[in-house]
Parts: sequence; C-alpha cells; structure tokens
Amino acid sequence: MVMALFLQSLILGILLGGLYALLAAGLTLYFGVMRVVMIAHSAFLILAAYLAWWFTSTTGIDPLVSLLGTVPLFFVVGVLMQRVLLSRLRPATLTMMSVLLTFAVALTIEGTIGFVFTGTQRRIQLPYSGSSIEFFGAQIAVVKLIAFVLAAISLTVLYLVLKKTRFGQALRATIQNKEAAELVGIDTRKVAGYGFGVGLATAAIGGTALALDATIYPSLHWHWIGPLMAIIVVGGLGSIPGAAAAAMILGVSQSLLQIPMGTTWAQTIFYVVLFATLVFRPHGFFGGRLAQRF
Repeated sequence: MVMALFLQSLILGILLGGLYALLAAGLTLYFGVMRVVMIAHSAFLILAAYLAWWFTSTTGIDPLVSLLGTVPLFFVVGVLMQRVLLSRLRPATLTMMSVLLTFAVALTIEGTIGFVFTGTQRRIQLPYSGSSIEFFGAQIAVVKLIAFVLAAISLTVLYLVLKKTRFGQALRATIQNKEAAELVGIDTRKVAGYGFGVGLATAAIGGTALALDATIYPSLHWHWIGPLMAIIVVGGLGSIPGAAAAAMILGVSQSLLQIPMGTTWAQTIFYVVLFATLVFRPHGFFGGRLAQRF
C-alpha cells in the first residue's frame, strides 16, 4: 500500500513537473531575450484557461481545439506588447520597470476577466474528466496525462524551433550576446518581438492544459507566479533546459512531500529552494553550463 502511494505520487510529480516546465518556458524566454521580468505571464495563463472554458461551454468541443485560435492570438499580442510597451522602456532600468509595467498588465487582465466572466469559479467538464489509468496499482488521471503529453510536445517543438531554424539561431544569439548578434547583422529588435510572441504563445498552451484539471477564477494567477519565478531562478535565468530540469525536480519534490506534509505545506518547497538558490548559487543550479550549451 505504501509503495503504491509512493509510486502514484512519483508519477503525478513527473506529470506535474512537465506542466510546470511548459508554464515556465515563456518566463525564461522573456528574461533571456529582453531581461524582462514578466509578472503578467501567469495572468495570461489564466486568460487562456478562461478562453478554453468559454470555447467548450459555447461550442461543446474539446478545449484543446481552442488552441488553433488562442496560440496565434497570444503570439500577436506578445509581439505587440513588446513593440508598443516594453520597447519604450529605458535599457538601464528595463528589468525594474518591466516588473511595474507587467504588474499593471496583470491587474488589467484580472479585472477584465472578472468583469466579463464574473468572479465565479469555473471548471471544464469533459467526458474523460473522471477517467484514470491504472499503472502498477497507481491511478493516473487521464486529464493530467493529456496535459503532460501536451507539455512534452510543445516543449519539443519549441526546442526544435530554437535549435534547427534560422529564427531560433538568431534568438539564441540574442539571448547569449545581444551586441555580438547585432554585429553579425541580426535585427535583435525584431527577434525580441517574435521571441516575446513565442513566450506568450506558450502561455496559451499552458493555460489550456491547466484548464483541463483545475478550477479557475480571476485572481488564480497570483497563486502561480511565485512557483514559476522560483523555477526560472533555480534553473538559471534565460536557460530553457535549466528551467525544465528545475521544474521536473520541484514538481516531483512537491508531489512526494504532499504525503507527509499535505498539499498546502508541500508547496513551500519552491520558496525554500528559491531562498537557497539566491544565497548559495544566485545564477541558478542549472543555468551555467546548460545556458552556455543552449
């Protein structure tokens, strides 16, 4: 019985870690490309979750289909947000001022969601919502498995885009050394806009995956921003592989700690590890070598 509980917690931790990695990927891109701390990222996640809920409630079609509209929409919004708002900030104070600006954006999104959809909690009801798969005595929810597969596919596509395409090479060059990228003819301003759009597109996918198995409400984004910030700091700011590694480790740790500590206290692992990272290794535990390789 104890072994079955441990196995189930371990598997759920892996599934949760995969979702965390997808949710944090956009935050890593923002900081890597522009040194922007995007407080509004989690608000866009919840907005995508609400759009998925509204799409399913209106049409009766699976919320995953809504990605055909939300992903390009969020990409365009991300490009416009970078070019119209963030590009106007002074480089010397960009990181600090981006916190204030995106904080205001987060509040605007929260208020808009509350006005349009009210503050009532929403949850998507699907034919497979209560279904589960047995694996060596462990019961794995189908919705969590779908969210993990969606995260794995999205991160694989993102990795291939960044590694195999000319845009990805330009984006990685901009992340590693913006001045050197400009010297070889890369339009870093255009690349930054598209990179911001890609980051926000991951928020559309992550929010839809989150909506499959979560009760959503307008202020839910404040619950997510802390853990996601912890992931990108532990993984190394600007390192997508580092963020993925940190997300997997923290997701498994949180799931295993829920057995003795309960759900509420288990989440403190994010803040304990964040504190340890800032004290002992401020550049992140995975960011050094992995960031250079990526």
